[in-house]
Amino acid sequence: MADDTKTTDAAQPEAAATPAEAAQTPPQQPVQVQVNDDNAMATYANFCRVTGSPEELIVDFGLNPQPIGVPKEPIQVKQRIIVNFFTAKRLLAALQMSVARHESVFGVLETDINKRVRPGLQQQQPPQKS
Repeated sequence: MADDTKTTDAAQPEAAATPAEAAQTPPQQPVQVQVNDDNAMATYANFCRVTGSPEELIVDFGLNPQPIGVPKEPIQVKQRIIVNFFTAKRLLAALQMSVARHESVFGVLETDINKRVRPGLQQQQPPQKS
């Protein structure tokens, strides 16, 4: 019976190239991975918490209804994503690239909400009775 397994050149080890050959070799094109997101659920989150263990990273997402100050009610975690550290590092690189691209077009993102809120829009404390 014939072996139906086919091997591409990409799977074969490369022979040592001379510097001149390496300079003429075009860079590898990124691999296009097909993704089916038909059943993906989209959820908005303005809160995340990162915990983990030596083997994996746990990222919880939720909605903080009171983004200024300390929330009075517990934040309900709606989504939990658990990844290994290799995937976490690839996610970190993808997020850094995306945020850098956004900031290059729209300006630096200020993550401290107190620096972003305009005076007068902050939640006002009720007047204290004397």
